[in-house]
Amino acid sequence: MDQQLGTQTGYDPVNPPEWSAFAERTGRKIKKEKSILREYIETILIALLAAVLLRLFVVSAYHVSSGSMEDTLLAGDYIFVNKLAYEYSPPKIGDVIVFSNPYDPGKDYIKRIVAVSGQMVEVVDKVLVVDGQVSPIPEGSKNIDSRIIPAELSPRDNFGPITVPDGQYFVMGDNRDDSQDSRFWGGLDKSNIKGKALFIYYSHVPDPQAPQWKPPYVLEFFQILFHNIGTFFSRSRFERIGQSF
Repeated sequence: MDQQLGTQTGYDPVNPPEWSAFAERTGRKIKKEKSILREYIETILIALLAAVLLRLFVVSAYHVSSGSMEDTLLAGDYIFVNKLAYEYSPPKIGDVIVFSNPYDPGKDYIKRIVAVSGQMVEVVDKVLVVDGQVSPIPEGSKNIDSRIIPAELSPRDNFGPITVPDGQYFVMGDNRDDSQDSRFWGGLDKSNIKGKALFIYYSHVPDPQAPQWKPPYVLEFFQILFHNIGTFFSRSRFERIGQSF
């Protein structure tokens, strides 16, 4: 006949009578079973701590606010960036990176690496040439202006040639005619790089008519909240979610 354990009246399978007697003789404390509420609280705290550590040391979230990387990235895209991507391996050509602007450290930019240290870079009538070879055009990149601007007026369409200095990278926006990048301010030092773009986790169409933050902020909070809820589905670009680089 099958035996059943721990079914006797008054029997505690966690702290059985024999353990209670042993605890009384030795003065040891009996371990009480955690309450469900306490377990939930501990689980939530651990999850929050893990999220904070992940945010501080591994992954950051960024909002794209300009069109300099169209059509790879659009204004209104939200992306995750791997902050540890270059801890053990150097950045390479084709990587889409987030970095602090060398001449305005308070602003973060996102561009694509098109050349690395020691390579010779030249732009001839909008065509990027690296080490004497025409550079492959990244998927999603474009030119939006048919004009060719002489080098004497702007480095946008005709630039160089220059050799990328040691420890630096040459970056350009995929929207070649509407991007402030290395053609204008030179090479990017590795110390300015914050991480490598991973994928789009949300995207929406920017709304110039949306309520704006302004003092005293209380009314604006509710206006922005209700506006975003009301336009969430109509403005969301769900088809872009999950796109990687």
